[in-house]
Amino acid sequence: MNTNASTQGMVVHYMTILNIEQKKEKYGLDLLEWYFQIQRDLPWRKNHDPYRIWVSEIMLQQTRVDTVIPYYNTFMEKFPTIRALAEAPEDEVLKCWEGLGYYSRARNLQAGARMVIEQYNGQVPTTVEEVAKLKGVGPYTSGAIMSIAYNESVPAVDGNVMRVLSRFFLLEDDIAKASTRTNIEKLVLTMIPEGKARYFNQALMELGALICSPKSPSCLICPVMEHCESRIQGRELEIPYKTKAKKARVEYRVAVIVEGTGSDEGKILIRQRPNEGLLAGMWELPHILIDDSNAISLFEAEPKEQPELGAAISSFVYNEQKLLVRPYQWYSDEEHIFSHIRWKMRFYKADMDENLEVAHLNEQTEAVQVDSKVAQLEKDSEAALVDSENRVSDQLVAERSESYNSKVGSDTATDKGSQYRFINEADMNTLPFPNLFLKVIQQYWKKKEE
Repeated sequence: MNTNASTQGMVVHYMTILNIEQKKEKYGLDLLEWYFQIQRDLPWRKNHDPYRIWVSEIMLQQTRVDTVIPYYNTFMEKFPTIRALAEAPEDEVLKCWEGLGYYSRARNLQAGARMVIEQYNGQVPTTVEEVAKLKGVGPYTSGAIMSIAYNESVPAVDGNVMRVLSRFFLLEDDIAKASTRTNIEKLVLTMIPEGKARYFNQALMELGALICSPKSPSCLICPVMEHCESRIQGRELEIPYKTKAKKARVEYRVAVIVEGTGSDEGKILIRQRPNEGLLAGMWELPHILIDDSNAISLFEAEPKEQPELGAAISSFVYNEQKLLVRPYQWYSDEEHIFSHIRWKMRFYKADMDENLEVAHLNEQTEAVQVDSKVAQLEKDSEAALVDSENRVSDQLVAERSESYNSKVGSDTATDKGSQYRFINEADMNTLPFPNLFLKVIQQYWKKKEE
């Protein structure tokens, strides 16, 4: 009796394994048949050049295909070979990437290209171990390069693939965990049809992009719907399971559009970020972190002209660059979300003091005069913003005479060691800017022309 029960259990177990293997095989056949019929005509699919595939996969991280296509075409036209990318100035590479965001991708891509030139005689390596050593290349990108370029049976598992397979096999593991990704990579390795790695991996990506979307999967036209366990059980909207990421911390920042005078008339002041850290090497408007208990109330107060904020940015620019600036008008409020930080930014327009060239004062007596001038300028800045407040609200607002004691710049990569310069609109064609500042500055030039 016990023997028969044990034998029966073994048979059931064998049938389960067999059915799973059959499902895998049918999945591959149905998926490839569908892919060969509907695959999109994308520029990186013109050939199997590993460099072109590498560039496309880096650009496609966290970015939609439709957004990437024009950037990809421009990038490949400017840097058609690995050597061209490796030897280009970083500013040119970042400028080509401008608007795509996640700029560390561009820097890592160029660093990886230089590794290929220096260590692999200009040829993208042909083993997954060596490809994975390239700067910025993780398991997914190395899998994509190896499978698509070299047709090697290497899994390329990203969020789309994890979602697609989690639904098909009703996998309930948290896809935010590294262990889940590892298990799905092992699963994909058993599913790749022999000799069809480049097509199978691309088909999985295509299915996730076109059919098996995160919130509204098109199950009725899915090529593998017949055996999809999540669909069969009506749980396609529940799967995959993913723990929510921590909310991005909010930082309140004040920025200034400084309008030049004299030889810099018609120009605005910008600064270059340090070569390491967030948005490394890119250009931006001067701004500071307001790390103060009053920051939220200052940013939420109406009207938006807040003298304390104007005085803070005036002091900051003087301490950084010995320039006397006076914010006089609110310009705009903007937000930008990074993966871990959310910037809430207030932009003010500012003019410069025309009576004092601070950079050329070296004598001690002159320095005393400068300190006095800065104090007066901070006061003038407060007065200018208060005047603007009055114009906005038609109410008298008392000036605040106490000094501003905000804690500035807890992230030193943002607030120290910057290079400043004045630019005109034409300079925007060569200097790389993060999306937020690019938008604000372009709007500024446009308004000036109106």
